[in-house]
Amino acid sequence: MTAREDEERELIREAISRLPSRRQDNLAVLRRTPSEAQRTGGPLTETIDVRKLDRTARELVVKKALATNSQDNYNLLSAIKDRLDRVGIQVPNVEVRFDSLNVDANIQIGERALPTLINATRDAIEFSATSPRVLLKSNFVCLFVNLSFIPCLGGCRMTLLLGPPGSGKSTLLKAIAGKLDENLKVSGSVTYNGQSLDKFNVQRTSAYISQTDNHIAELTVRETLDFAARWQGASEGFAGYMNDLVHLEKERDIQPSPEIDAFMKVHIAKHSISTDYILKVLGLDVCANTLVGSDMIRGVSGGQKKRVTTGEMIVGPRKTLLMDEISTGLDSSTTYQIVKCIGNFVHFMEGTVLMALLQPPPETFDLFDDLILLSEGYVVYEGPRVEVLEFFGSLGFQLPPRKSIADFLQEVTSKKDQAQYWADPTKPYVFISASNIARAFIKSPFGRSMSASIYVPYEENMNRPEALSKTKYATSRWELLKTCLTREVLLISRQRFLYIFKTCQVAFVGFVTCTIFSRSRMHPGSETEGNLYLACLFFGLVHILFNGFSELSLLMFRLPVFYKQRDNLFHPAWAWSLASFLLRIPYSIVEAVVWTSIVYYSVGFSPEIWRFFRYMFLLFALHQMALGLFRTLASVARDLVIANTFASACLLITFLSGGFIIPKAMIKPWWVWAFWLSPLSYAQRAISVNEFDADRWMKKSAIGNETVGYNILHSHSLPVERYWYWLGVGVLLLYAILFNIAVTFALAFLNPLRKAQAIPRFDDEEKNNPNGSKALLDQSATLETKRKGMILPFQPLVMTFHNVNYFVDIPKAMRHEDMSERRLQLLVNVSGVFSPGVLTALVGSSGAGKTTLMDVLAGRKTGGYITGDIKISGHPKVQSTFARISGYVEQNDIHSPQVTVEESLWFSSNLRLPKEVTKEQRCEFVEEVMRLVELDTLRQALVGLPGSSGLSTEQRKRLTIAVELVANPSIIFMDEPTSGLDARAAAIVMRTVRNTVDTGRTVVCTIHQPSIDIFEAFDEVTKFCYPSIGFIYSM
Repeated sequence: MTAREDEERELIREAISRLPSRRQDNLAVLRRTPSEAQRTGGPLTETIDVRKLDRTARELVVKKALATNSQDNYNLLSAIKDRLDRVGIQVPNVEVRFDSLNVDANIQIGERALPTLINATRDAIEFSATSPRVLLKSNFVCLFVNLSFIPCLGGCRMTLLLGPPGSGKSTLLKAIAGKLDENLKVSGSVTYNGQSLDKFNVQRTSAYISQTDNHIAELTVRETLDFAARWQGASEGFAGYMNDLVHLEKERDIQPSPEIDAFMKVHIAKHSISTDYILKVLGLDVCANTLVGSDMIRGVSGGQKKRVTTGEMIVGPRKTLLMDEISTGLDSSTTYQIVKCIGNFVHFMEGTVLMALLQPPPETFDLFDDLILLSEGYVVYEGPRVEVLEFFGSLGFQLPPRKSIADFLQEVTSKKDQAQYWADPTKPYVFISASNIARAFIKSPFGRSMSASIYVPYEENMNRPEALSKTKYATSRWELLKTCLTREVLLISRQRFLYIFKTCQVAFVGFVTCTIFSRSRMHPGSETEGNLYLACLFFGLVHILFNGFSELSLLMFRLPVFYKQRDNLFHPAWAWSLASFLLRIPYSIVEAVVWTSIVYYSVGFSPEIWRFFRYMFLLFALHQMALGLFRTLASVARDLVIANTFASACLLITFLSGGFIIPKAMIKPWWVWAFWLSPLSYAQRAISVNEFDADRWMKKSAIGNETVGYNILHSHSLPVERYWYWLGVGVLLLYAILFNIAVTFALAFLNPLRKAQAIPRFDDEEKNNPNGSKALLDQSATLETKRKGMILPFQPLVMTFHNVNYFVDIPKAMRHEDMSERRLQLLVNVSGVFSPGVLTALVGSSGAGKTTLMDVLAGRKTGGYITGDIKISGHPKVQSTFARISGYVEQNDIHSPQVTVEESLWFSSNLRLPKEVTKEQRCEFVEEVMRLVELDTLRQALVGLPGSSGLSTEQRKRLTIAVELVANPSIIFMDEPTSGLDARAAAIVMRTVRNTVDTGRTVVCTIHQPSIDIFEAFDEVTKFCYPSIGFIYSM
C-alpha cells in the first residue's frame, strides 16, 4: 500500500468515526487493486454501505477477507480469532457428553420382512392379538451397548468417526442430533454444555448432514444455499458479540483490519455473504449458477451435489456439526481441502465437529485430532488419533507397510480380516470380537483416562448463553413466510413450461368443447336442448377438476426436501403450505379466465355479463378446491403409488356422487352421505342454478305447468333456489381452506413412510466369504475360473477415440454481459484406447470431465454437440448396436424398490440376454453373478429406497454392477463403483471388477479416493485435468 493510499484510508476512517454509532455499524472500508478497480469501475478505496451491496461487491469482500485465491479459509478465520482475542472476547462453544447411551431396535429378519400377502396377513393377525410394541419381537437387535465411557466432544477438537457400514455411525450421529426414529428404544442421556436435550432446541444448535442428497432440482447451487442461509439466520453468526467487540476496540484504540471488519459487518447485515463464503470454501463457486439437477434434469456432478448438501447445513450459524459421510463421490484433493477448512473452523472458531468418513486418505486422516472407532455397535476406541496404533499394538495387532491407518482400523475388528494383522509371535492368533476389544479399551490406560473426563462437572460459567439455541426458528414469522414465497415464485417461474402447457391444454379442450357444443346447433327452448347445456356445464367442471391433478406429483417430488428442512427447523409447515396456496391463486384465476372466455359465449350460455363472471368465479373456486384436494392426498399418502390410488378412488366417488351421472333421487340411501360430501355436487348445483335461472329458461314448458328451466333442474334432482349458487361457491371455498389446513397439519405431524427392509440372517452373513479384504484382491485367477461367467460367449472388443470434443449451450440467463461464446466446451481433444483384459481408471478432480467422457463414449448424452472419431475394433460406433454389447454402471444406484435382489437380476437378464440363451443357462448365469458380487445371501432382500429402506449403500452398489453383468457385455463403463463404500466393500467390488476384466472384457472406471490396494488393481490410469485433457499412464 502506498503512503497516499494509506493516508486516504485513514481519512475515511476518521470520517466514519465521527458518524453516529448506528451509522458506523453499517459502513466499512473496501480497498481494490488497480486491476479490480478498472474491471468494476470503482475507486481504489471507498466507503461501502454493508446493507446495499450487489453480488460483485459481496464477492470482492469475501475475496479480500480470505486473502487467497485458493480454497482455504485459514487467513480469514485466524484473523477473526486474533481480532477477538485482542479484546478478550470468548467465542461460544458447545461440549457434548454421553452417559450410558443404548439404542435398541426390533426388526424382522429375512423373508419374514418381505411385504408378501402371507406376511401381511400374519402381521394383521399379530397386530390384532398383541400391542404394536410387541409386534416385531421376533428379532431384537441392539445397535449400541453402553456408551457410558465416551468422553465429551468439545470445542477446538475435530473428531473422526470410523467404522464399517452397519456399525452404527449414522445412528450415533442421529442420537447426538436428537433425530432418532421414535420407534427406536433409547436409554441413557446426551447433554450439550451440561443441559439435556429437552432444555434447549437441539435441532437449531447442531446440524446433522445426511448421506442422502435431497435437493430441489430446479434451483441453482447459489439459490439452494441462499435460501438455507435466510431460513437459518446466517447473519446471526457474529451478531451476538459484534457490539461488544466494537465497543472494546474503541476503548482500547484498536484499529481492526479493514478487510476483516468489512466481512464481519456484511455478514451481520446480509445473509448472502455467508452464501458467497461457503461457495468459495467448498469450491462451488465455479458452478454457483448451475441447476442442482436430478435424475431427470441435467445439473451439477455427484461430487458437487454432495458438497451442496454439506453447504446447505453449514451456511448457517450452527457450530456443532455432525457430518455423515460427506466425502462420498469426492476426489481425495477436494476431500482434503474441505476437511482442512472445517478443521480451521473448529480450531479458530471453537466449533464441535464429529465427522464420519468411509475411506479417508492418509493426508485427510491426519487432519483430525480425535478418533472414535465403532464396530458392531461398540465403541472399540475413543481418544487422540495419534495413540490409536499404540492401543491396537498392545492387543497384538500391527499396521502393515503401505496400508492406510483408516483401512486398517476398519478391518482389524472384522472376523474376516483380523487375522492378517496379527503380529504377536508369542501367542497363537485367536479372534478378538468387537465387544472384547471394547472391554479391553475400557480397562486400558487409554480408556481409563478417557472415561475419567465424563465425570468432571461442566462449568456453566465458562461459556456464553447464546451457545445453545432456545428459540424454535431463526427468524421472524414474516421473514419465514417471505422466504418461502420468494422460493415458490422462483420455482413457478422455473416450472413455467408445466403451467403454460396446462393453460394451453385448457384452451385446447375449450376449443374442442366449442365445436361439440356449438351454439349454432343448440337453442335454449326445450328440455332436450337444456340437457345438452347441462352436460356442457358438467364437462367444464370435470375438466377444471382434473386440471389440478398435476399438483399431486409436484408436491410428492418436493416432500423429501420439505421433510429434511422441516426436521432441521428451516421453516414451519404453515409457511411452506401458505406460500404454495397463495401463489396458486393467480394460476386458478388464469385457468378460470381462459376456459370461461373461450367456452361461455361460444357455447351460448346465458348472455348476462354478471352470469359470465359468476361462472368464472365458480370455476376459480372449484380449481382452488381441486388443488387443495390433491395436495392433501399427496401429503397424507407420502407415496406416489398410494397417492395416485387414493386420488383415482376419490375422483371416482366424486364423479359418481356429483349429481349428474347419477341424480340424487337415484342414489341409494346408504350412499347419500357421499353426495352431500362431494364438492362436485355443490359445484353442479351452483353452476346449474346460475344458468337455468336466466329469463330465457323461464318459458312455460310443453310438459306440465312449470318452466323449461324448472323441469331441467327438477329432472336431475337439482335445486331451483337462487341462493344455491352462493351456497355452492361458499362450500367450495370452504373445502379449499379446509384442504389447505389439512395439508399443513399433515406436513407438520406426519413423517416420511418407512418401508420394510429385509435383513439377512446373521449366520448367513458370517458364512459369506470368510476371506479378508486383502485376500479378496489377491485371490488366484485359477480359483475363480468357475466364477467368471464364461458360460455365455462374448466378443472381446477394443474402443478407440480420437480428438473427442463436447460442447453444451450456455443458457441465456447464465451468460455474462461480456461473454461472446455461446457454447461451453467440456471435453477438449480427448484421445485414448480401452483394450480387452485391461482395467483402466479415470482419475481427476470432481467436475474435471470423467463422467462426461464416459457418457459421450457410451452414447448417453442426449444434448450438446459431439465431435471426433469413436471406433469399436476399427469400425465406426453405431449406437443401436453398441447398446447391446456394452454396460453402464451409474453413479446413482437406481433400482425398482419393490423387488428382491434376485428378481432384479432375473428381470435384467430376461430383457437383455439374447433369445438363444436358454432358461437353464440364464438361471446358472444369474447365480454365478450373484456369487461373484457376494449377493447370494441377500437374494430375498428387498431393494428398497436409498437412505430409508432396503439394501445398504454398498449392497446397492454391488447390485448395480450385477444388473449390468447379467447382460454379458463386452465393454463396461463404471462411474465411481467404490464411492460410498468402506475398504472391505470396495475390495469386494474391485475383486468383482478384476474378475470381469480377466474374462477378456473391456472395463473403464472412474474412481475417487482409492486405497493403495484398489489403486494397484488397475492396469492403466488416465488422468484428467480441466478442461478435460487426459494423460494415460500404464501401471
